[in-house]
This record gives sequence, structure tokens and C-alpha cells, in this order.
Amino acid sequence: MAGPHLVIAAGGTGGHMFPAQALAEAMVRKGWRVTLSTDARGARYAGGFPHVVEVREVGSATFARGGAAAKLLVPFRIAGGVIAAVWRMRRDRPTVVVGFGGYPSIPALAAATLLRVPRMIHEQNGVLGLVNQVFARRVEAFACGTWPTELPAGVNASHSGNPVRQAVLERAGAPYIPPGDYPLSLVVIGGSQGARILSDVVPAAVARLSDKVKARLRVAHQAREEDVERVVAAYAEAGVPAEVKTFFNDVPRRFTEAQLVIARAGASTVADLTVIGRPSILIPYAAAIRDEQTANARSLVEAEAAILVPESALEPEALAKQIGLIFRSPKAAERMAAAAAKLGIPDATERLVKMVEELAKGEAR
Repeated sequence: MAGPHLVIAAGGTGGHMFPAQALAEAMVRKGWRVTLSTDARGARYAGGFPHVVEVREVGSATFARGGAAAKLLVPFRIAGGVIAAVWRMRRDRPTVVVGFGGYPSIPALAAATLLRVPRMIHEQNGVLGLVNQVFARRVEAFACGTWPTELPAGVNASHSGNPVRQAVLERAGAPYIPPGDYPLSLVVIGGSQGARILSDVVPAAVARLSDKVKARLRVAHQAREEDVERVVAAYAEAGVPAEVKTFFNDVPRRFTEAQLVIARAGASTVADLTVIGRPSILIPYAAAIRDEQTANARSLVEAEAAILVPESALEPEALAKQIGLIFRSPKAAERMAAAAAKLGIPDATERLVKMVEELAKGEAR
């Protein structure tokens, strides 16, 4: 197939894959051939990519999972993935390679470095992931989704924002319906894998809300598969209608209809909240080695668009007070929604597209 060829390298979580998908959609519309380089786990998130995008599964591994024997094999699996990527790129040389982070992005970025293919990185979080740290000085362009982002000395970056999916863009700046004497929608999102602590605390907090609020409330709650049954039971005992699933395919619609979102502070979630413009209570993932989710939430908290609750302070009574305060304060909720929308960067994808095109022309500085 003729035309420029973009290889997108991304790891196996929604945080990496959703912005990668947004760039893929935009480049396909501009006539580029796009290949996604990922591992088997990442391929499970590739269902939303345009059907013309070729998905190449590469050998990769992480030190974060598996026992001692599995960890010993990690360098060999990654090396095998790099060799395979070099072979493929020699046969089908890309115009540009863009890495979005995660161990599965190593083979394509390493091969592009060895073959001197123009390459760039997009970091979604306010703190660099390990792979992006390694390659930060080995790329011609670096884009940051969160600003400010902690960068290695000597690395210059552009603030691109985090690309969001088309379904989010279609709802950019959608009018916010503040809490009132009508049905209320609460959305609880724990990231692409769910969050057990939210399943432990949020239903118990909802149960402590006033009867007046509970009578109008409906909840959409994302939970891990092993937690679904007990979360359903907890909401039923509280007398609150709840839809509990392991994954919601229509998060943009649910955010648009929500009066409040309770979520982790993953980069994609924060981007969605700011582009659509919704008040939120953010609970950063405490086990994150670099505490990147606290960095992601910082700008929203400083703008009074979100309330940050550390995991160490997350308990039902205190969370119930925060939820109840927002539901009883429509003007404050409106201000939070407006503040969130001011932080949104709906043209983040276009900014990345421009950087890719400049690299293709040899214009990147």
C-alpha cells in the first residue's frame, strides 16, 4: 500500500491504548497507513482501532508480573521482540514511529532507534513511565499529555495534551446539568482494570447519603469481575439502582450524563473529564511507584475542578460527606464542571498529528 506509514507502539492498558487509538484514527483519515505494535494483552484493547490498522503482536514482558523465573526471561523476550521488529522494519520501513509507553513499546522504539527511523514519544502522565524515561533522550520529539511533567535533564517537550477518542470529542463541552430535584447520575470508574478499594468504599458511602438523595440516585460502577456480585448486593441493600460491570464501552455518554464522577486519576480519565467538563472526586492509585496519578490530578485540584482524596483518607463516612456536599450544592458543582472544561485540550490529537507530520518532513527540532 502506498503512502506514509506510521507505527504506533503502545502497552497493554487503556491509559496507553486510548490516546494511541485517537492518533491512529486521525492519521488514517489523513491517508496514512497505520500499524499498531503491541503485545497480546494490548491487542485486547485494539478493538476500537480503525479496521484498516494492522495489529502486530510483539514479544515483550515486564518485571512487574510473574515469579523469579519469569523475571529472568524478561530481557530475552524483549530482545527477541526487538530482533523481530528490526526484521519487520527492514522489510517495511515506517515513516515515523510513535511510542505511547509500556513495555510492549520497547521493540518498535528500539528497532526505530537502531534503524534511525524518525521517532517520538507521547507521555500521558505527569511523571514519566520507565520505558519513556529510557527512550526520552533517543527520540526527536517528545509530547506531554499532562503539564507540567517531570522530565529528564536536557529533554525538551511540547504540551500536546492527551488525545481522546472521537466519542469523547463529540461531547466536548457538553452542557452540564447540575444536581437538582430530579434523577442524579453518579459514575464510578476505577481505570481499565477496575479498582477494589472503590468497590469497598463507594457503595458504603452511597449507603450513608440522605434518603432524599438516594431516592433520586442511580449509579454506574465499574468493578473487577470478582467484586461485581458483592457490589451489586451492596447497592441493592442501600436501595440505590446500580449498573455494575467490569467494563463500560460507553464511558463518554455516561460522563456526559453524570452529575459527579468518582474515579482514579489515570491520564485518559482526566483527559475525558476535562474535555467533557465534569466535576469529580479523584482517588489516585497509591501503589503507583512514581505516584503519577497524584501528578495527573494536580491541575484539576488547583483549579477547583476536582476533589482529591488520597487512598489513606478514603473511608465511607468522609466520602459520603463529599458526595453529599456536591449533590446539595448545584452552583458549586456547576463551577467545578466549568473549571474542568477550561483545562480540556480537545485538539490534543491535532497537535500530535502536526508533530508526526513535521517528523515525516524532517522538520522536528
